[in-house]
Amino acid sequence: MTKYLSKMARLVKVEHSIFALPFAYMGFVLAGQGFAGWRAFLGLTVAMVAIRSFAMAVNRLVDVKFDRQNPRTQMRELVTGEVTACEVWIFLGVCAFVFVAACAALNTLCLALSPIVLVWAGFYSYTKRFTWMCHFFLGSVLGLAPVAGYLAVTPQFTMGPVLMGLGVLFWVAGFDLLYACQDADFDRGLGLCSCPARYGVGGALLLSSASHVNASLFFALAGWSAGLGGIYYVAWAVVSAVLYWEHRLLSEDDMSRVNLAFFTLNGIIAMLLFVGVALDVMWR
Repeated sequence: MTKYLSKMARLVKVEHSIFALPFAYMGFVLAGQGFAGWRAFLGLTVAMVAIRSFAMAVNRLVDVKFDRQNPRTQMRELVTGEVTACEVWIFLGVCAFVFVAACAALNTLCLALSPIVLVWAGFYSYTKRFTWMCHFFLGSVLGLAPVAGYLAVTPQFTMGPVLMGLGVLFWVAGFDLLYACQDADFDRGLGLCSCPARYGVGGALLLSSASHVNASLFFALAGWSAGLGGIYYVAWAVVSAVLYWEHRLLSEDDMSRVNLAFFTLNGIIAMLLFVGVALDVMWR
């Protein structure tokens, strides 16, 4: 069992939960105006890890035929045979069950919304087959995180987490556009509809920059709507500067630092915003 879980963790890159969990915790902190209790915290954490793992496993399963042909992805576990399709299907079922159970443990609204979230999280993996907007579909999945964190504590919708979710949508779309530039020629050759394949690396970089400007604006509006103060806006300013630096690292002629821009800087961004929200709420 330990070996199986270890393989699945590598398959879905569970460590990348750092991109979504801090935003879920922002919603959690905003709803409770601080720490809202262990029950909601643990339920939210389990639900977030389960749904992200579900979405990633779907992506690996439906894209395996492309991963076999792409030199960048030929060491993925489904391609090498370290993990079988049957094992992934079982994992998907477990993740779906755990997600719904965690939502049920939170409140009735979370339970009612859980099937919709499962469908949407799985649907993203098919969008690259028919639209260059696939990067924004991915962003919309992670953009649910702050709303989910808020609903886990207070089962009603409010503007602050929704605006934060829109910020996450454009933030994720922006860095996914950067990452997709690595596969522009490959995607174009197979007829896949990524933005770099359709509009070239230069077009994708421009759209990524515009997306991150939108992300910064929505993060600012979210802080205003939630009544956050100076501490949050210091974090927001630093995050905006990091986003600017991220784009200075890359150019159409030099994508060699894409992993630094994609993994390291965006992990920092998520944590900075969470710390900004948490400290601002605690300071009141």
